[in-house]
Amino acid sequence: MPSADLADASTALHAQWDRLRSWVADVVDDDVADDPSVLDGWTVAELVAHLGRAMEALAVCVPLPEGTVPFTLGEYVGTYADRATDIAETTRKLAAEIAHDPMSEVDARARAAFKKLDELGPDDLVVQARRGPVLLSTMTVSRVLELVVHADDLARSVRRGPDPVDPGALQLVADALLEIVVARGGWSLEIADARLWVRLAAGRQVYDVDELALALHPRYTSDGVPDLGRMLPIL
Repeated sequence: MPSADLADASTALHAQWDRLRSWVADVVDDDVADDPSVLDGWTVAELVAHLGRAMEALAVCVPLPEGTVPFTLGEYVGTYADRATDIAETTRKLAAEIAHDPMSEVDARARAAFKKLDELGPDDLVVQARRGPVLLSTMTVSRVLELVVHADDLARSVRRGPDPVDPGALQLVADALLEIVVARGGWSLEIADARLWVRLAAGRQVYDVDELALALHPRYTSDGVPDLGRMLPIL
């Protein structure tokens, strides 16, 4: 049956891609492409190239047999840390390969991703992704996560133009990351500052209990915000 989770994730992915793609076209030029980004060791051009790689991960998904047990979102994104060096090296190679026309190459990968999403949906199938089996909705949320986090990286790196982060996509990602934490610890928490929470959860901001208290609130006033230092970053 069609999945509401998949529909919501698909809507957010389209919205975030459209907003970020427009921003890159308007803001990223030759003057800043080779500048270092806020992501240590990555240039602005490499971050842009990584957008294409992130979307390509959806484009290469294939359906798996019924009964295949999928990874949760937390399990899937938890594989990122062990492959950080490989991801960086692959991205640098891709950036060099597409340097002749980076946005056309990134666009082609995005088109392939959305085409694959239409082909596989609207049912929420289990698909084979690069790092294991996941529900199509989970894979789509992970792509929204990639675009939101890297849109924020790019905005902080270039500091020009409007905000490239779509508010609806940001909220979806913030909620998904909070669900991972709540499932692991059983706390009752609410998001007070979605952008700050995503930065903390994604390791884009150094963990600090005071910052966490600004990002999350306890659902009940009698509770406090737990120290999540051993759990963060999630990615």
